[in-house]
Amino acid sequence: MQQPAVPELAHTHTRPIHWLATATAVAAVVALSSVVQPGSATAAQTVGTSTHVKPAPVAAPGTTGVTFPLDCGPVKAVVAKQASGDLDGDGRPETAAVVHCDASMGTPPDAVYVLTRAAGDAAPRVVATLVDTKDRYTVTDFAIREGAVTATLLGYSSPDVPNCCPDLKDSVKWQWKNGAFVRSTPAGTRGI
Repeated sequence: MQQPAVPELAHTHTRPIHWLATATAVAAVVALSSVVQPGSATAAQTVGTSTHVKPAPVAAPGTTGVTFPLDCGPVKAVVAKQASGDLDGDGRPETAAVVHCDASMGTPPDAVYVLTRAAGDAAPRVVATLVDTKDRYTVTDFAIREGAVTATLLGYSSPDVPNCCPDLKDSVKWQWKNGAFVRSTPAGTRGI
């Protein structure tokens, strides 16, 4: 009979202490794995070693210094109301502004303009006119909600209606669709 080159090893026979050590090691791995977790999973695939960095938020364009397409003669244009939000879904906010001439008497008609700012450009510019002063509307309940400009327009059914007393009331909404602002009026909102 040939003798093994290595003498019989003591650890080749299992004893209760070996099972206890194994159970302790497994428990330690389970406990450690519950504390150390990988990052949350996403459906997006990563390319190479680059990481996604969320861009810094962009400030909405302000109305200061903007030349509005409004002929006020010797008086200046006044921004009565403004609201900001992402209207076209590009991740950058736009500003909608209610503007009228600074009249000393009466209620001048309002205009509603949308302002934007090109990436890297500090100067805001008017990109859309939603309400023109020639339509003789007064704008109330003005806001941006869920990517749409909403307002209540007070107007006149004819030129004979005095400026003090609008006789029409429309709740309207403008949304960006196919490259333009589309106006909608919910059913049953017209009239006073």
